[in-house]
Amino acid sequence: MNYSVRHLLACLLLACSSSLFAQHVFNGLYQGENLPHIAYPIGGIGAGMFCLEGTGTISHLSIRHSPDVFNEPGFFGAIVIKGQPASARVLEGPIPDWKKFGNRDAGLGHPGANWGLPRFKTAEFLARFPFGKVSLNDPHLPMLAEVTGWSPFIPTDADNSSLPVAGLEYRFKNTDKKIQEYVFSFNAPVQGDLTQLQAMDKGFVLTQDTASQPEQKGDLAIFTDEPGTVVNNCWFRGGWFDPLTMIWADIQSGDPKAVGPEANSTGGSIFVPFSLKPGEEKIIHVMLTWYMPDSHLRFMRKATAPGDSTVRDASLDFPSRFYKPWYSSRFKSITEVVSYWRDNYPMLKKNTQSFTDAFYKSTLPPEVLEAVAANLTILKSPTVLRQYDGRFWGWEGCGDAEGSCPGSCTHVWNYAQAVSHLFPSLERSLRETEFFESQNAEGHQMFRSALPIRPEAHNFYAASDGQLGGIMKIYREWRISGDSNWLRHMYPRVKQSLDYCIAAWDPRHTGTLEEPHHNTYDIEFWGPDGMTTSFYLGALEAMVKISDCLHEDSTQYKELFAKGKAFIENTLYNGRYFTQQIKTTGLNASDPITASKNSMGGNYSEEAIALLKKEGPKYQYGKGCLSDGVLGDWMARVCGLPEPVDTNKVKSHLLSVYQYNLKQDLSDYPNPQRPGYALGKEGGLLLCTWPEGGKLSLPFVYSNEVWTGIEYQAASHLIFEGKVKEGLDVVRTCRSRYDGKIRNPFDEYECGHWYARAMSSYALIESLTGVRYDAVDKTLYVHSQVGDFTSFLSTASGFGNVVYHKGKASLNVAYGSIPVEHIVYGQ
Repeated sequence: MNYSVRHLLACLLLACSSSLFAQHVFNGLYQGENLPHIAYPIGGIGAGMFCLEGTGTISHLSIRHSPDVFNEPGFFGAIVIKGQPASARVLEGPIPDWKKFGNRDAGLGHPGANWGLPRFKTAEFLARFPFGKVSLNDPHLPMLAEVTGWSPFIPTDADNSSLPVAGLEYRFKNTDKKIQEYVFSFNAPVQGDLTQLQAMDKGFVLTQDTASQPEQKGDLAIFTDEPGTVVNNCWFRGGWFDPLTMIWADIQSGDPKAVGPEANSTGGSIFVPFSLKPGEEKIIHVMLTWYMPDSHLRFMRKATAPGDSTVRDASLDFPSRFYKPWYSSRFKSITEVVSYWRDNYPMLKKNTQSFTDAFYKSTLPPEVLEAVAANLTILKSPTVLRQYDGRFWGWEGCGDAEGSCPGSCTHVWNYAQAVSHLFPSLERSLRETEFFESQNAEGHQMFRSALPIRPEAHNFYAASDGQLGGIMKIYREWRISGDSNWLRHMYPRVKQSLDYCIAAWDPRHTGTLEEPHHNTYDIEFWGPDGMTTSFYLGALEAMVKISDCLHEDSTQYKELFAKGKAFIENTLYNGRYFTQQIKTTGLNASDPITASKNSMGGNYSEEAIALLKKEGPKYQYGKGCLSDGVLGDWMARVCGLPEPVDTNKVKSHLLSVYQYNLKQDLSDYPNPQRPGYALGKEGGLLLCTWPEGGKLSLPFVYSNEVWTGIEYQAASHLIFEGKVKEGLDVVRTCRSRYDGKIRNPFDEYECGHWYARAMSSYALIESLTGVRYDAVDKTLYVHSQVGDFTSFLSTASGFGNVVYHKGKASLNVAYGSIPVEHIVYGQ
């Protein structure tokens, strides 16, 4: 019996030993108390979304290029058995208790909401990304009902995965002993900023046309392909709650009437009458598309100073100075989107299903599959945008009504490993933005890119981890794409970037970052540290390999790498883990007080100056055991580079992180920062602890927090080093917080919902299997940590499954092509 089977059985036994519905089985059903907080994103990459809740409710409607977390538009499906008005049900489970007195308008009784209409008695939710299925049951009805929500997601096919479309498939089964006649309906009130309704074939369009404010113009089409569809284009027009009252009466009657469009329509409904024999089933497709061609989004100051930019502002060629979505360059109207979705629905579903089937054929531990798939929903959320020319751009996460922290922030998106494998062309567009529009003549990169993408003012620090990580990712993108011409094109900018890093942070050529250097904790570290020095070593290693391949001189980079490797292994390593050597003298930088004027943390107060004299600069980690303490070593591994730091010392560091930073109960651990990510009796991996003392009064600002992106990074790094049990302990601890009881399992948040850093979870696949495809050499690498396995693999040209059995690997391609000439084991 192989590892994955034993592990699955253990998880099943654990679930069976608990009371009913008390334990969510990883990668399994959500039901009972695990159901209320589920909201599953559905939509295209950078195209907007809505969420299908665990009960079947449609919520979080966010199709205007910004999140709208509390937008529950009141759309609902319904079913009635003809001649039985009391059988009418909204095709949803019960309203979660938390909504009744924990949501907007709770004190007013939620006027106009459809929550008071009869619903099915129970619901279950199963995620098989990108499909989310809600199963509904009611003992008083002789039928079973399901709703499956989805939108196209086809690795390597970025365009068809970026469509402003969604599908809702309603499946019904007659469990009675006689033929039954039903009427299905899908109902949508005119609401929000879509205040008009237009008719269309087998559906209707909610629309808004304001020529004076183009960002307010938009359309949302709802339609089906069912023969015999009856459309009501104008609900009853009246005051108070008249429209919903009257449309529910129409639903109960089972006798729909076609109603044409009228001015001031209050809503629209699609009715589909059908009959089923005993045991017979039927699926009704409800298709949604939207078209919001404009926005008011524009971020970052334009380049003004000499040297701010050495590239032309390509956004000048766009039809607007504001962000316009990619799909508005592909389609000119809602009519074109509707036609494409209707005509290509079967093909798009077939190719999407091919991905889902291949992904879930994996025999890897269920908590790993859950963690990876749950965070792929980030790519369907408003965290990501895709501008008019097709280039990818991301927030760090989402606030309730706007994006959180703009600009494809390099030190956050470093962690995200999914896009580079699933949609390599989109990931390469990030590199092109970083090294061209966001990099000036000196090699300084703004770690937040402008939107629309264009040259910007260079008015803040470069991010050491972000900029150095980008160099490793250039190597990764080259090996994934196999495009050496692209590498040659990028090389001068990459060299310029690394030379800037050396001059700015290592001017004395020690092989470490001595000068104060900004990083993902939104502060500057003073003096060399394990985290950013490992980044430096990884970047130097990548540059040596790139330079040697292109027959460019790499002598300086090799020398710096040797010095830095010796320093991190001999000076920063304390025998158990890697630390920081805080340093404020002998630097080119001014003193911390003067330097702080340009920092995010602000100036030093009188009290802070007293601490400075006593302890040194604020916001350092010094002798701490940092969960990111050798993050650059992990980055090197996931970028296909050799491990730059001694393996045994890296392993020791990671085991120290596991021993000291992983807590199963945080009740007694103080967190004065942002405690909502993990608190009380919940477990989590702390960003830093100080096992040997030496904690500053004010360590770096997020040190007491728990971030899922770092949990997955540390977990996969442990597994890379052969510590599978420890790594999976971290994954299980993390996912246990996201079981639906308190948090949405499909929204891992940090500084915002659907936080990009959480896509570090994708690295768990490679860490367990060693599966990596090199398109340059057409080589498949395999290094199993779990015995025999079947695993998912996505490349620039196709995806499929790698099967490893009795020491031999085979490749089954499900989509596209993956030319393999060599298989290498154990590296």
